[in-house]
Amino acid sequence: MTSTTPLDLAPRPGSAPLGAMLRAQAGMELKLMLRNGEQVLLTLVIPLLLLVMGTKADQVVDLGPGRTIDIIAPGVLALAVLSTSFTSLAISTGFDRRYGVLKRLGASPLPRSVLLLGKVGAVAAVEAIQLAVLVPTALALGWRPDGGAVAWVWALALVVAGTAAFGSLGLLIAGTLRAEATLAVANLVYVLLLVGGGLMVPLSRYPEAGRHVMELVPSGALGEGLREAFAGGSALAPLAVLVGWSLVAGLATVRTFKWE
Repeated sequence: MTSTTPLDLAPRPGSAPLGAMLRAQAGMELKLMLRNGEQVLLTLVIPLLLLVMGTKADQVVDLGPGRTIDIIAPGVLALAVLSTSFTSLAISTGFDRRYGVLKRLGASPLPRSVLLLGKVGAVAAVEAIQLAVLVPTALALGWRPDGGAVAWVWALALVVAGTAAFGSLGLLIAGTLRAEATLAVANLVYVLLLVGGGLMVPLSRYPEAGRHVMELVPSGALGEGLREAFAGGSALAPLAVLVGWSLVAGLATVRTFKWE
């Protein structure tokens, strides 16, 4: 006779470990973002086109002294962060809220903090994809960043702080406005910052009064900070501006975010 081990079919109520829930939620958010053609256009195709076409930008706009690619490349990286951590995050979260997705997930064993962290994880993954495409393309187009490893450390700190600042602002909008209003505001801000937010055009080309204002705007701080870092300089002041925006916008989001 052969003995068989009885199957343990007893239910084990309880939620999955937080780490497993976070990985699952981030993976789902990432798949949803990558399946959306408009999001891919916004986060990857437009920055890539601007990077390639931007090498001829000096024929249209006076970018000041220096090689055009060395000015454009950091700006495109900053634009990629803006498009993902602000525009895409705000729009997707706004419509998740409108269709009741946030309300239903918020009532599940999934903690609300893990739900938001899952969105942040998806944003970070998309940004990693963006950098993996844009940086080699810029190098192939002749970009030669200075500063060595220190410059890349500054760049990483700026990208993290910029993601936190723009992400907090995106969630602030998505958590307080209707989905249609979030869509309009997020796209309008994207266009305005693309044209005049200190991303593609160095702040040195702005009038003095406008330059001082743009130094305190997240887009201006991120774009100029990356240019300074890859020119071999310090980006401490832009980094401080981004951290300040992260704290203020994050606190405002926590206090005002509506789940339904």
